[in-house]
Amino acid sequence: MATHLTPKLATYSPSATAYAASPRHEEIDLHALVSMLGDHKKLILIGTALFCLASILYCVLATPKYEADAIVQVERKTPTVPGLPTDLASDAEMTGESPANTEIQLLTSRQVLGQAADVLHLDIQAKPKHFPVIGEFVSRELAPDSPTAVASPWFGLSSYGWGGEKVDIASLQVPDELVGLPLTLAAGENGHYTLADDDGNTLVQGVVGAQASGNGVHMRVASLQANPGMRFEVTKLNTLDILDQLRKDVSATEQGRDSGVIALSYDNNDPVLARQVLEQITSAYVHQNVARNSAEAAKRLEFVKAQLPKVRDELAKAQAALNAFQTRTQTMDVDVQNKALLDQSVAIDTSIRQLRMQQSDLAARFTPQHPQYRALLAQIGEFEREKGALQGQLRQLPDTQQGLFRLTRDVDVTNQTYRNLMDQAQQLDIARASAIGNARVVDPSAVNLDDPAWPKPLLVVIGGTFLGALLMIVFVMLRQNLNRGVEDPVDIELLGLPVYASIPYSERGREITTRPARQVGDQRLLALNAPTDLAMEALRSLRTSLHFARFKTKNNLLMITAPSPNVGKTFVCANLAVTIAQAGQRVLLVDADMRRGTLHHALGVRSENGLSELISGQISLDDAIRRVPGAENLAFISRGDVPPNPSELLMSPSFGRLLEQLAPRYDIVVIDTPPVLAVTDAAVIGHQTGTCLMVVRFGLNQQREIALAKQRLEQNGVEVKGAIFNGVQKRSGGHYAYTYYEYLPAKNTAAMH
Repeated sequence: MATHLTPKLATYSPSATAYAASPRHEEIDLHALVSMLGDHKKLILIGTALFCLASILYCVLATPKYEADAIVQVERKTPTVPGLPTDLASDAEMTGESPANTEIQLLTSRQVLGQAADVLHLDIQAKPKHFPVIGEFVSRELAPDSPTAVASPWFGLSSYGWGGEKVDIASLQVPDELVGLPLTLAAGENGHYTLADDDGNTLVQGVVGAQASGNGVHMRVASLQANPGMRFEVTKLNTLDILDQLRKDVSATEQGRDSGVIALSYDNNDPVLARQVLEQITSAYVHQNVARNSAEAAKRLEFVKAQLPKVRDELAKAQAALNAFQTRTQTMDVDVQNKALLDQSVAIDTSIRQLRMQQSDLAARFTPQHPQYRALLAQIGEFEREKGALQGQLRQLPDTQQGLFRLTRDVDVTNQTYRNLMDQAQQLDIARASAIGNARVVDPSAVNLDDPAWPKPLLVVIGGTFLGALLMIVFVMLRQNLNRGVEDPVDIELLGLPVYASIPYSERGREITTRPARQVGDQRLLALNAPTDLAMEALRSLRTSLHFARFKTKNNLLMITAPSPNVGKTFVCANLAVTIAQAGQRVLLVDADMRRGTLHHALGVRSENGLSELISGQISLDDAIRRVPGAENLAFISRGDVPPNPSELLMSPSFGRLLEQLAPRYDIVVIDTPPVLAVTDAAVIGHQTGTCLMVVRFGLNQQREIALAKQRLEQNGVEVKGAIFNGVQKRSGGHYAYTYYEYLPAKNTAAMH
């Protein structure tokens, strides 16, 4: 596989010692991070552009949501109820707590929301079935102008809604097992319809305006506007689920601290429904608020009416006792000089009696520790002290005057109490009938049809683009961290492998090696088609390094292997062999990859009559060796037919004798072997060769992978002299994950750089 050209060639001497330094610390290198992102800027830009395009499509295709809003004001002071004491403050006034905190909970209570759900039939959900993806957009944009018209079906697809379809289901009752399940309502001719379950079983057949029943389903469709065959998705929802969803969707917040002004908002795909829901909620809340005050007056009226018969009986008894005393003692009314004491005593006793009645009322609503209850007891105590002082004066009167005084006072006090109760009952009856609340709607529910609440195009596009850029950056960083391929020769030399040459990525080499063969003899060799390419300069430097290194080896057999497939090993073998031959040396190139060898494609010959047949004795050596046109000193032995037992053939004595026979006939024998981590062939061949080099791919092979391949060869007694760093690109650093490889025979694969 070929890649981008680098402007500078880096070559390392085989005699150079490996770095003894420990592996580099995993530190955050800002420059390297920026460079890495720059290396993948095309991928990041494409991903960001796709997210931006998706955001735009979402804004176009998404069903808009419209927000209804309203404002309710709650006054802190509760309106005065006639007939009730006005000196006792409400709880909110005494504690200083804003009444809005409590009213917000009441606004979103199930009682208020339930009334809105019942009136608007929110537990019945019916929506047209649209064509996937674009159906809703088309139905919005192409809906007829007339409210009673329906758009014609596209392409004859009458089962979908294309604009203007409406259904109003006045009532729907289904068995418990169908609650929450989508049902299909299909429109028929002349107002007829059919309701079916999700399996297509018919439940009800009916006509618009009439009650229809069947299979436990009872429904009445008030109106139906659709093309015949068009389908609606109808769902009977659980009431509690509807109320819970409404509580989540309805927003109620106080505007300003302790202002008592509550802002309500609710959004829905249907702007009319959004306005109606909020309208019903505010209306139900205000009526409930008034009903609370009316109920308070009714409750106290009931208490007052219960006291009237008792006080009337007490008054009759007091009058009878006074008449009997006057008859027995032959006395008249209290004289003038004691009249003032009598009036004062009556006033005190009347006040005490009224407060005692209030005490009974408060005891039913508050604990004895409540501030209102304690204030009432303090007033009663004050009147009791005044009454005690007055009784001291009355004890100085004669007994007859005291008795007459006491009985006259009882009559007057009871009579005054009775009149007060009668007045209070009349006032409470009026209050109950004309009660007003402390809440009012300031701004009724309204929806701005020109400004949907969602989606906000600018926000969505900017947010989607930013999210896309962020995700692509994270993706690139994760991919780099999960696949740590070496991108620096130092990382290879830290493993004890001197780098013999760094071969830059060649776009020209990629084109040559991947093009289809035009005919037999069509050579795909960079050395012959583009000899001035930078990659060829690197191979010539490798040729020089190998020339001097051969003097220290046991033979002239050079094995070139790789940790994994797709590293460009075949490219290196073929072009290196041509380069050495061009220097005047006799070179034999052997394709020892009898499983997937592709050297014959690069040289433009067939694979038959090669190494597999030669080892098995089917052909002679002269029949297996072929000349390569364009490279006079180069000979080639192909892989041959793919044998069923390549490893066994390589381990046979015939292969060893073959190499011993070939070595004296050539200056160098270059052997292309399968990858080390895929099969064991390279370890078998390595025992026969004097030099072993490993091709490492830039950005593909990771350190652990290279170290494992080196270790596997060394465990089998094969010394790896060094590495060839192939496909080098101008980058800062990459990280790829370690993996395993499946290596199977291929019929017709091209050599890869």
